[in-house]
Amino acid sequence: MNKIEEITSPANPLVKEIRRAASRGSQTRDGFAIAESFHLLDEALGGECEIGVVIASESARAGVEERLAGFPAIRLVVLEERLFKTVSTTEATQGVITLVRPPAWTIEQFFGAQAALIVVLDGVQDPGNAGAIVRAAEAFGATGMMFLKGSANPHNPKAVRASAGSLFRMPVLAGLEAPEARAALVERGVEIYAAMPSGACDLTDAALDRPCALVIGGEGRGVGEEFRRGAAGLRIPIACVESLNAAMAAGILLYEARRQRTLKGNRG
Repeated sequence: MNKIEEITSPANPLVKEIRRAASRGSQTRDGFAIAESFHLLDEALGGECEIGVVIASESARAGVEERLAGFPAIRLVVLEERLFKTVSTTEATQGVITLVRPPAWTIEQFFGAQAALIVVLDGVQDPGNAGAIVRAAEAFGATGMMFLKGSANPHNPKAVRASAGSLFRMPVLAGLEAPEARAALVERGVEIYAAMPSGACDLTDAALDRPCALVIGGEGRGVGEEFRRGAAGLRIPIACVESLNAAMAAGILLYEARRQRTLKGNRG
């Protein structure tokens, strides 16, 4: 049976730490990400991530206890409704927050027997977009993601929600300098494509079935100078509009990479 604590004080250290991490869009001091929703609880329980604690509102307690029935070692904390709302990161809360320690990854885990497909976020600051790109990356078979300095924290609560659990599985490195990231890719023979409306290479002409990296620029400035100089410009053919949302552009690029790799596999 799970160890259950009931907390009623807003000055409780756990309550204060969740508030602090949520306000900063970061992990807790102990390295746990805030994952809010029953879906993310289920994803965490089904994966290999360490769960520090599950926090439930009084109204969600029964549903949480039911899910934790097979996990007696997990600590469960119950907050009364008003107190839970002060730590919730969503307006329409489901009443459950899981503190999850994301896996630690190395650059070598991005490369394996299959052709590497790496997504580089260069100044993508919106955590919702960043999380959605992580989800698309997993869906279309990417082997890893690099979050360059200036991009959103991949473990921002909003990014974790938008990834729908993919951040618990997708290899991610964060806080990289652009020259460092580019050097790591070049050293391993990875072709680098930067998504740019004025790119010289049309999407369908790019050889995305080979080891490659797709660089997605920030919502305002686009791809930074380091990758503008050190990558092939890749253009998505569009009509009537100048550019696409970062997450939408990433999804299209990843779909095309998946399509090309599937065709190559079918050909033998």
